[in-house]
Amino acid sequence: MSGKRKKGSGTIRLRKDGRWEGRVVIGYDEAGSPKTKNVLAKTKRECAEKLKKLKEQCGGFRPVQVRPEMRFGDWLEYWYQNFSKPKLRQSTQLSYEGWIYNRLIPGVGDIPLNKLTQADLQTFFRSMKEAGRMTNVDKCGKGLSDRSVRSCYAVCQMALDKAVEERLIHSNPAIGCKLPPLKGKEMKILTQEEIQRFLIQAKAEGMYELFLLELTTGMRRGELLALRWEDLDFATGKLRIDKQVNPVGGKLVISEPKTKAANRTIILPPAMLEVLAEYKRGIFSDLMFPSRTKPNQPIDPGYVRKRLQVILKRAECKRIRFHALRHTFATMSLENGMDVKTLSTIIGHVSSATTLNTYTHITDEMWQKAAVNIDRGIAKAEVQSEPEQKVERPHAQETFTPILPARRRPGTGYVKQLNDHLWEGRYSPVWPDG
Repeated sequence: MSGKRKKGSGTIRLRKDGRWEGRVVIGYDEAGSPKTKNVLAKTKRECAEKLKKLKEQCGGFRPVQVRPEMRFGDWLEYWYQNFSKPKLRQSTQLSYEGWIYNRLIPGVGDIPLNKLTQADLQTFFRSMKEAGRMTNVDKCGKGLSDRSVRSCYAVCQMALDKAVEERLIHSNPAIGCKLPPLKGKEMKILTQEEIQRFLIQAKAEGMYELFLLELTTGMRRGELLALRWEDLDFATGKLRIDKQVNPVGGKLVISEPKTKAANRTIILPPAMLEVLAEYKRGIFSDLMFPSRTKPNQPIDPGYVRKRLQVILKRAECKRIRFHALRHTFATMSLENGMDVKTLSTIIGHVSSATTLNTYTHITDEMWQKAAVNIDRGIAKAEVQSEPEQKVERPHAQETFTPILPARRRPGTGYVKQLNDHLWEGRYSPVWPDG
């Protein structure tokens, strides 16, 4: 018994005139009839090669007939390739493809679209939460994080919303599924003393300007690493932010920001401009923060993340993410009297509401102070005398001696341990041309 060919792979047959014909289905019309394209060749091998190129030109996707009883997995792929993918950034595409092809299709993809129920999805998402992890099980446990489950649910819900819009199903079965609650992470910021030690250590590590600019502007990491010298006007202090760096498939891709609000211009303080002007004299690249080994490329975001942790540890600061430096800038700005609307514009939030929701703990204190001032000024309320409290004088700046990183003598090479059983030695010779 001959095996069945894979659906969507096309067919090859020998015609009566002696030529070989390859034919593949590229879609379906409104009546459900298949639409095909064909190629002709003198030999079967040549025909197979032409058919392969034809499928690549047509997108390389398996065509499906869109109908209510189609597999949910087929609808997911059709929805993603035709409606969702063209509007997504490359990094977001990888995320969607992971949820669709590694989770949803293997889990509930075989169920007919019009027979998919809320119970099916509830069981699937519960199994993800309880035993859905595929890697690092010993370290992180069998279950996925709450955020991962909710992210997968969001992709599933969008696909089913489109199915309702296309009148393939009457209602979205994903609506009403009980999901794990999204717990907000505790916001960590650096104190004034920690910032002082951090910058001293960053200067010893050769990354002072990068982290100082971050603490001065609160930019996102990708925005900071994508900056070019042409974006900065030293005469006016205006810095244009209109691109960002994202690692995609092992490569760094420079693209536009996701939102219009992220395209913005901010003004740097004179002290920051002086630091950057001095720093620029030693940089021979159009990029503001180029890679040390590849001057035409920005620093890898992963490298910056690793260096941040080393500097924090050596400066005796708490362990934080890079994004916490952005929170540190925003918190200091609000505490020093910057209004929420201005801060929202500087850090590139879509609306002031996002800023208010993110920094509620700070804005609550500001509103309380404002209420007291209004009560004293407009209502002319009497201020009750409070017992005199001892005023603590601010501590003098503590002296901190940075840990100088070990530097090998040029030309000696280095040895690095890759794992328990493997070491690597690397040496870069100096050629006659320098």
